[in-house]
Amino acid sequence: MTTQRGAAADSPDRPVAEFDLLDRQLAQALMIDGRASFSRLAEVLGVSDQTVTRRYRRLRGEGLLRVIGLPLGSRVGLYQSNVRVQCVPGAAGAIADALARRRDIGWVTINASGTEVSCMTRSRSRRERDLLLLDKLPRTRQVTGVSVKTIMHVFVGGPGGWPGLAAGLGADQAAALHRDFPAATGEFELDDADHALLAVLARDGRAPYPELAAAVGKSESTVRRRVEHLTDSGVLYFDVEVLPIHLGFHVEAMLTAAVAPADLDAAGRAVGSHPEVPFAAATTGPTNLAAVVVCREIEDLYEYLTGRVGAIKGIGQLEVVQVLRTVKRAGLLTDGVRLYDPPEAVY
Repeated sequence: MTTQRGAAADSPDRPVAEFDLLDRQLAQALMIDGRASFSRLAEVLGVSDQTVTRRYRRLRGEGLLRVIGLPLGSRVGLYQSNVRVQCVPGAAGAIADALARRRDIGWVTINASGTEVSCMTRSRSRRERDLLLLDKLPRTRQVTGVSVKTIMHVFVGGPGGWPGLAAGLGADQAAALHRDFPAATGEFELDDADHALLAVLARDGRAPYPELAAAVGKSESTVRRRVEHLTDSGVLYFDVEVLPIHLGFHVEAMLTAAVAPADLDAAGRAVGSHPEVPFAAATTGPTNLAAVVVCREIEDLYEYLTGRVGAIKGIGQLEVVQVLRTVKRAGLLTDGVRLYDPPEAVY
């Protein structure tokens, strides 16, 4: 979920809103089925329709939770890279904000001592990717270095969501909402209507069909069928953006590790299965396993690294960099919802 400076997660002057049990259950239910009707959610959660509706609208309106619809990069030909930008002291905020405004950039964070910005590119073409990585960023005076790694395989962080969010629903409740995501391969060709549809869903995965129909210029029934087709084809999936701090996790870190090639797949799957890990992927480069780790406190991060990660076969060199601020998560920045402060400049 995108955040603003001064939002509850970052401001020392505002109390952090921690989700109660129903909030957690609703977030988990929406991660399983992002477009489930309020009546269906109410039935599974055992509360009234009005309760679910009010709760969702409050969380959404206060910028605490957002459902987004995203294309699976490998199915639509996106060029995905993990980028770390080193910059001069005091420049990270402006650079992070400018990157966050780009539609082809997600997961923007400020890390380390405030002199590093991390992000993920999701470019539609090599030219679009290279223009940013080879031209715009290196020519920015306040940038002192750029490191780029191509994402080869994602272990967790796409369809299915974050395992650590599964802390509220019972097994029967989760099963009632479960929907298998097709394991399709090959590139799926999107048309102009699909791009218009995905642009709306990237801002609001629960946008009503009349809004989607207006954006696409087609009938509601046609748009409804297209959403189902994209989902059934393994192209479109729905995710929930929520800051870990609202779930009681106060420490977030970026982990990179060097893993022997023969052990990379097993190590990546092991890390990706941990409830502390919302994202893990195999990448190019001397450190070829990247992950995001969230823990309740710094002591829990220490125990996780020395215990669970340390026991995984094949992991050698390990770097851990703490996230200081989340500027943008996977979805587009959204006007009208208190999720971010507009940056002063855009690259």
